[in-house]
Amino acid sequence: MNRPSTFSIVAYDPERQEWGVAVQSKFLAAAAVVSWARAGAGAVATQSYANTSYGPRALEWMAQGLSAQEVVARLIAEDEGRAQRQVGVVDAQGNAAAYTGEGCLAWAGHMVGKHYACQGNILVDERTVQAMAEAFETTRGELAERLVAALAAGQAAGGDRRGQQSAGLLVVREGGGYGGFNDRYIDLRVDDDPQPVEKLRQLLELHHLYFGTPRPEDWLPIEGEIARELQRMAAKTGWYRGPIHGEYDAATRTALRALIGVENLEERFREEEGLIDVLALKVLRQRMGA
Repeated sequence: MNRPSTFSIVAYDPERQEWGVAVQSKFLAAAAVVSWARAGAGAVATQSYANTSYGPRALEWMAQGLSAQEVVARLIAEDEGRAQRQVGVVDAQGNAAAYTGEGCLAWAGHMVGKHYACQGNILVDERTVQAMAEAFETTRGELAERLVAALAAGQAAGGDRRGQQSAGLLVVREGGGYGGFNDRYIDLRVDDDPQPVEKLRQLLELHHLYFGTPRPEDWLPIEGEIARELQRMAAKTGWYRGPIHGEYDAATRTALRALIGVENLEERFREEEGLIDVLALKVLRQRMGA
């Protein structure tokens, strides 16, 4: 049986109340096996002959109030294949715990710090998890950036000694999903790529473009030259057929709703208020050749 031998990190952000998992492996679509998280419960990484029941069971136990340490102990105690398992867990309060079975292929081990646990097997050496821990502790920004930085540092330090193939990033928070309907704030996967961590970083940048929250100072009123510019863009794509007069009238509003929707930039357009985010305007200029 193939094993998702890999390196991963589970972590918690107390300020944003986010839980996350990031993983890289020489294994097809490793994140589909390794990564589990639920807002208000915690995050789990299960690997090395991964027992995928660890994810849902651990999350349910943590939702009931068990700590990361209690969950790991219970998972291992109930698993006859524990010698070949590896798991990292962070709970609802940010307590972290990890386990590496004695049957995991070298180099295998883990590091546990404040609000995170790094673990890996079939690695070049221990420097991979050490570099991940250091990068997570020293990187600034939101949890997603810190998790990807940890992966990049782990890879630079040696990583999976078989090479690279896939990577994934999962970050959850209450109401963090698209439209606020679920907790999956970020759920990105690179299932097969020669440089999966770099590709994952690019996907994260796109995620922030399409779903990020603009800063208050970045909203621009659609009037004057900006309105004329957007009208020309909408006319170029066929959504607008009116005069280029620089007014945010009903026809312009309808055309921009269509243009913005086609480009998937809805989170950066306030139709009712007649505002567009500076980043959305930049992207439209690039795409429209303006």
